[in-house]
Amino acid sequence: MAFKVLIAEDEEITRKHLLRALQNEGYEVEGTGNGLDALEKVEKDSYDVLIADIKMPGMDGIELLSRVKKIAPETEVIVITGFGSINSAVEAMKKGASDYVPKPFDLDELILKVNKVYDQRILKRENIALKTFLNIQKDISIIAESESMKNIIEIIQSIQDSDCSVLLTGESGVGKNLLAKIIHFSSPRKDKPFLSINCATFTEELLASELFGHEKGAFTGAVAQKQGLIEIADTGSLFLDEIAEMSPGLQAKLLKVIEEKEFFRVGGTKPIRVDVRFIAATNQNIAGMIASGRFRRDLYYRLNVMEIYIPPLRERKSDIEPLSRFFLKKHLPDYRKNITGFTKEAMEILKNYSFPGNVRELENIIERAIILEKGSLITPDSLPQTIKMFQIETLEPDKIKPVEELVKEYVRSVVELLGGNKAEAARLLGISRTSLWRMLKNE
Repeated sequence: MAFKVLIAEDEEITRKHLLRALQNEGYEVEGTGNGLDALEKVEKDSYDVLIADIKMPGMDGIELLSRVKKIAPETEVIVITGFGSINSAVEAMKKGASDYVPKPFDLDELILKVNKVYDQRILKRENIALKTFLNIQKDISIIAESESMKNIIEIIQSIQDSDCSVLLTGESGVGKNLLAKIIHFSSPRKDKPFLSINCATFTEELLASELFGHEKGAFTGAVAQKQGLIEIADTGSLFLDEIAEMSPGLQAKLLKVIEEKEFFRVGGTKPIRVDVRFIAATNQNIAGMIASGRFRRDLYYRLNVMEIYIPPLRERKSDIEPLSRFFLKKHLPDYRKNITGFTKEAMEILKNYSFPGNVRELENIIERAIILEKGSLITPDSLPQTIKMFQIETLEPDKIKPVEELVKEYVRSVVELLGGNKAEAARLLGISRTSLWRMLKNE
């Protein structure tokens, strides 16, 4: 986001001198010779700093300061006072000026004051971003034993020097959030903010406020100005999870940000420029949503510079064992247990399960097994009954079970699924509670 400075100074030589000096510092600078023109510029655009002379034609610096603080309270104002005019400096500070310099001023001193405002702005924005950013593990690795995941890693490596938008697709729980982080932290933006938001968890109004921020009074409850995630993520990356849940109206606004690199806060009238890399994800059929008019085709093409499809866990069985060991190592410290691995039988059960909840479900199963396991290896007894039932899919002569035992296992799994509510289990199974009790009496 460019740091913009407006100079309101009626002495042309002084104004040009300031313009050149601040441009050499790398700031985006504009100048005007009177207070009315300065006020008009502030009404139309956003400025980080206004440098205003006290005495100007049209509108003096004190009145300009008062008007600016009402319409753009976020703009810092540095006033230039006349020689020995300490009273005007005090009045300006009372009305909200952040600093002042007396004439004839030292150019280096004024530049230092502008630099101070710049540093404070950057620090404030980065502090907001750090609330999320510092909680992210930046040294992220991914388990990729299967060929499909190895191909994905190759794709990520091929775009690590690129700034292109990325669209991640695949079922819920396959690891799209993790891949978004890997894409960011392997890019030139790795030391900049990485923020994320799930578009499915907000109403349209709240999502607009979260993404774009809002001005004070923009809607009921907007008691103060708020920066949005797009503004906070400037120079970094923003991950938009479940992008397909975004309303068409917000899709249009997001498209404008991607194309023009600027946006308006909710209730705002001045454009804010940003430099953000967008990474989006969805588990929906985007092609179908475009055909039905629920997702904008032009936004899809803007996000889909690079599309990466993450296959479900059932299609990459070779990742199950290394992922299981990874999650075991990850969660063991939380429970202070001495578990070194899995029995062969337990691992076979995991490998033969279809994991409708994908990697997220596998992690939950491993954490649950750690809690329940009393020995040094994860055994089948520590795994949920529901996943053990899937072993019937891989029949072997020495593993065939009597029908009575299979029925009993199924009944146990239903009771477990319902949190031990046997009355409800009996109702759903279409049997009496007495029959249910008989089936489970040896438990």
